[in-house]
Amino acid sequence: MHHDFDSKRFIAAPARTEKSYSAFLGSQLDEPNIVILAAERDGDLLGYTYAGVEGNDYMALRGPAGVLYDIVVDPAHREQGIGRMLLDATLDALKARGVPRVVLSTAEGNSTAQHLFARAGFRRTMIEMTRELDD
Repeated sequence: MHHDFDSKRFIAAPARTEKSYSAFLGSQLDEPNIVILAAERDGDLLGYTYAGVEGNDYMALRGPAGVLYDIVVDPAHREQGIGRMLLDATLDALKARGVPRVVLSTAEGNSTAQHLFARAGFRRTMIEMTRELDD
């Protein structure tokens, strides 16, 4: 999806991405600073979140925080409140780990996600800008 928003900024997902990323997420399940939650109905995966607890990040000028790396809802199940349910559950899990804030990034063209995050109380704090040097 990100590649479709901006093919120069975001790499295309190769065919093996789903299997590789699934294996990666599986390797993260026992990590104490990682939160992975899934939404399922009748054994079908509807969506998931992947987040972590991080300390100071001097490059981002940020103190300790929860970081929402991924929130994904199957396109066939969007607009049913699943994204908000996953987001709220992830925020609760990060709060229980004592983080004072949660940060995330979203693609400029992903207005649906930005709307979800704004409704959940997130505010804009950084803007990434990209320039291709071969243009």
